[in-house]
Amino acid sequence: MTDIETELRVRRIENGTVIDHITAGKALNVLKILGLPDSSHGVVSVLINSQGEYGEKDVVKIENRELKVKEVDRIALIAPNATINIIRNFNVISKNKVHIPSFVEDVVGCINPNCISNSDEPITSKFKVSTENACLKLRCFYCGRVISENIAEQLL
Repeated sequence: MTDIETELRVRRIENGTVIDHITAGKALNVLKILGLPDSSHGVVSVLINSQGEYGEKDVVKIENRELKVKEVDRIALIAPNATINIIRNFNVISKNKVHIPSFVEDVVGCINPNCISNSDEPITSKFKVSTENACLKLRCFYCGRVISENIAEQLL
């Protein structure tokens, strides 16, 4: 084996968050959800279609930032098998799988243009979340419209 073959592809981070086991090809959606890249948070590293133990996956490393609950809920909607690793002083201090929430508020916009959540009323969008046959479905609390495809495009 040459030195190039044993070299790390992405360096370790001292403090921050590593989002691992993202569905292959979804890392760019995760960056969008988090509003990255953003120079105020330091280095962001992205691996796309990286070979993992269970096949291809994406990984996002964010230096000097820990995720908020709402951000993790958004990630769970597009990468339900992701894990969130919090890094401090180069050590993993917590490692948690994301959980698909049963209800989300102000995370996704309704696709129904006539829904009250899309009006000028001071109302936030609300959705009941369910999975049917391994397919994620979001049902609008107000109009009942179901979103089951292209959820990433509806994220606020």
